[in-house]
Amino acid sequence: MYKLLLLFLTLILVAGCSSNNESPETKTPEKNNGKRSEIEVLTANLNSPWDIEIAGDTFFITEREGNIVTWSAESKQKRQQVITEKAIHQQGEGGLLGFQLRPDFAETKEAYVYHTYRQDGTTKNRVIVIRLEDGQWREVDVIIEGIPGSSFHNGGRIKIGPDNKLYITTGDASDQRAAQQLGSLAGKILRMNLDGSIPEDNPFENSYVYTLGHRNPQGIAWTENGEMYASEHGSNAHDEINKIEAGSNYGWPVIKGDEEQEGMVTPIFHTGTDTWAPSGVAIENNRLYISSLRGQALRTMDLNELEPMVMTDEYGRIRDVTIENGDIYFINNNTDGRGSPAADDDRLFKVTNQ
Repeated sequence: MYKLLLLFLTLILVAGCSSNNESPETKTPEKNNGKRSEIEVLTANLNSPWDIEIAGDTFFITEREGNIVTWSAESKQKRQQVITEKAIHQQGEGGLLGFQLRPDFAETKEAYVYHTYRQDGTTKNRVIVIRLEDGQWREVDVIIEGIPGSSFHNGGRIKIGPDNKLYITTGDASDQRAAQQLGSLAGKILRMNLDGSIPEDNPFENSYVYTLGHRNPQGIAWTENGEMYASEHGSNAHDEINKIEAGSNYGWPVIKGDEEQEGMVTPIFHTGTDTWAPSGVAIENNRLYISSLRGQALRTMDLNELEPMVMTDEYGRIRDVTIENGDIYFINNNTDGRGSPAADDDRLFKVTNQ
């Protein structure tokens, strides 16, 4: 059995909960296999946060109503408005969702963002480039739009992969059939060049579609050797972890759980009758870290053994997780109407392994 090398078990309260954003709360798990880890609140009072990005010592967190919160130990918390040509539409699971800094962010101050909007009475999603100017983010370019949207199942994660391509997860937008239709952008993982053009080596000719047959994928990450994994909300539980390979069909709505069908891929792991509602994921040293909403925990599993463990279940719904310099950061998400928020929710946490 693979020895668990990371934090686990009982959290001990070592500092009282702060009522403002400047004084952090810290919790310390007991020693495990000679290691000790500490969970610290970096900033609080976030409004329905969705995605975490880090540049240097600054954190960027999207809020679904249409703001980006920045935080650093030096400048503390700042809330910055995102100004788009098509208004951000926050309803149900939509709003300002995925966020990815451009590789040249230090020079351009530009990033990609995924957001929901309304057009001609229909809910849709789009990916745009925004630029930080004078404390506000403004739209400067459109990468893709017209992605089917709904009150539910908007997907929304965007990441630049190790191949320097932009990957976008889209939900089925409550239209199950669309996930199996190559002509629809719904229920897919899309892949494109950073300028929004279609890569010549995409698996389907003249198509952004990288994989299909997804219900509501909300997390993507890569191992050090370039293997791609995704988390996905299942139907009647059966949430999934999938190993993503170009051109593959992951079965929704035809198969779920352990079911098989020719030409479709069964997940490497699913939750059976338990519901996690997994969202953002991160990978380090072949270990997957999984934020879970309905499951109200930060989980982890070795990608070889696929035996999940709960790292912490003290903070309600967990929306996103990322890793920087060996430290784990995550945000909870109790203020969107589906959780039971504490007085200073939602919060950004840091896990330090000592």
